[in-house]
Amino acid sequence: MGRLLSREGFREICAGVALLCCALALICWPKEISAAVRSGLGLCYNVIIPSLFPFFILSSLVISLGLAGYLGRLLEPVMRPLFHVSGSCAAALALGFIGGYPVGARSALTLYESGQCTKTEAERLLAFCNNSGPAFILGVVGAGIFADSRVGILLCVTHAAASVCVGLLFRFYHWRDRDSREPRPSPPIAAQRFTSAFTGAVKDSLASVLNICAFVVCFTVIIQLCFRSGILPALAELLGRLLAPLGFTQAWAERLLTGALELSSGVSTLSGDGSLAGKLSMAAFMLGWAGVSVHCQVLSFLGSSGLNIRTYIGGKLLHGVLSAGLTALLFRLFPLEEPVSAYLVQQVAGIAGTDFYTALTISTAAAWVVFLLFFLAAAMGLKKGRKTCGKGRRNMI
Repeated sequence: MGRLLSREGFREICAGVALLCCALALICWPKEISAAVRSGLGLCYNVIIPSLFPFFILSSLVISLGLAGYLGRLLEPVMRPLFHVSGSCAAALALGFIGGYPVGARSALTLYESGQCTKTEAERLLAFCNNSGPAFILGVVGAGIFADSRVGILLCVTHAAASVCVGLLFRFYHWRDRDSREPRPSPPIAAQRFTSAFTGAVKDSLASVLNICAFVVCFTVIIQLCFRSGILPALAELLGRLLAPLGFTQAWAERLLTGALELSSGVSTLSGDGSLAGKLSMAAFMLGWAGVSVHCQVLSFLGSSGLNIRTYIGGKLLHGVLSAGLTALLFRLFPLEEPVSAYLVQQVAGIAGTDFYTALTISTAAAWVVFLLFFLAAAMGLKKGRKTCGKGRRNMI
């Protein structure tokens, strides 16, 4: 079978058959596909564009203006012992936690392309810096899906803890490399002029956001096609039989497969029946894994960068498994079976109906706050560096 799949002609035939089936599906279910496209575009308009666009601009400015370099000199004693990466990588880690998918991956790639981290460090960083933002976990998943802010806090804590654990494990990735074991001297900080940095950040961020929206709409349609054609239910039935010893049913398998393809669609299926412990563990796995849609968005950024894709995929799979395990453990220690307050239940409709301008205002304000924090940290690092340099000159005299 492996030899057959390795033949180019066989792969072309399979691709042609798959495209023909997709074309037939579009003809058979035009209304359903149109509704899926409108749903995907609505998600992009109300959530993706206002939440990611400001943070894409922020991440580009932090690196182009040299703030990541100053911050790296300040945090080198922390990042190097813990994760075996340069201090500049702290910028990608922080932006990945705050901005959400795929801000962290894009920041890591920018650091690598600007020469502020090595290839090995960038691959380590990709394994654990691309995380879901707290706004999505607390607002959409916690209050919107489970109607309980405590659930959002629990998932946020386990998601962050699992990400740090993945980073600690991947510190041993290529640890025998010389650049991995020996700290490199800090490269000179090259900062662009604000005008050129700002205009370049806006243009690149717009292209990145449109690229992400294209994948979101595409995978919304793919999931609809898989359901309508019966492919997803058939795979769910097979997976349910394989995982029956673990208590999986076909319904749970459908949720898992949906979340494995697209995160937002997957977590939305968890509002149905089922034990709270099982739904929380599955939500944690989906958030850690992020979905094939997010992976395609990241791969579109990586392109011909030469970075190892398997490192990123392995890190996200490990992130999902660790998140699910930590969530199950904490749920046993802190059960959440108490009834939800009426106030939180009323917030679900409000969150679902958040308009574009409100989401954009919140995201832009958060991005500016983070930018000011980066600026203050960079100023502290520059001040500390000048003091150290001054002491060194005195000692030489």
